[in-house]
Amino acid sequence: MKKSTFTESQIVAAIKRQEAGISVKEISRELGISEATFYNWKAKFGGLQVSEVRQLKDMEAELSQYKKIVAELTFENRAMKNFIEKKL
Repeated sequence: MKKSTFTESQIVAAIKRQEAGISVKEISRELGISEATFYNWKAKFGGLQVSEVRQLKDMEAELSQYKKIVAELTFENRAMKNFIEKKL
């Protein structure tokens, strides 16, 4: 996945500005992003504080590591089962 050029605090600040009454079009123009990107940010990070966003990112990274571990173990398990079946 492509890494964002914006930090969590910048994203949260942009959402807060929109909640304060500044138009999405103006915020998007200032940041150099599309309105769709802003709405994606709002859907993902709306209502969160900077610390909560960082915690969410950390948890997503940890979940990704766990998924890799499960995939590796599943692969090894299937390989062992196939090997045992061929020996019998």
